[in-house]
Amino acid sequence: MAVIPGAATGSGMQRVRLAPLVAIAGCLLVGVVLAVPYLFFETAPGTTVDLYYGSGAVNPLVGGALALVATIILAAGREERTDPLLAAGVGLALGVFVFLIALAWALTVPDDVYVGISTSDLGKQHRWFVALVALAPPAASAWWARTLGVL
Repeated sequence: MAVIPGAATGSGMQRVRLAPLVAIAGCLLVGVVLAVPYLFFETAPGTTVDLYYGSGAVNPLVGGALALVATIILAAGREERTDPLLAAGVGLALGVFVFLIALAWALTVPDDVYVGISTSDLGKQHRWFVALVALAPPAASAWWARTLGVL
């Protein structure tokens, strides 16, 4: 069992366990938000959503895949199956990439791609919500790294 700074006290141990849990939840939330267009947008089966995700500088589903990999690493670190310091660092690095991919996509998706998706404001704001949610994994991983005394 690894010795973790700040883990000797009850509240320190709670922070050491809570931060990676929040990071894991953030990673899973990225996946859920990316699935929303497939479930709720009014589209022709499988065509318009693919165009929507493929029309930006980078497909945000790549960030979603990285978020799922980060979930596994963060969970292994939280349960001490992997070194928590390493897991926090890798979670932070992957989280930054997830956010940068989501932001690059949100900034470069043309406005006219929404025509076939939905006329609701939810469809038009979805890309910004993806970018906002993608902030959770790196923020929570940085919190965990700080709690462990790395940052």
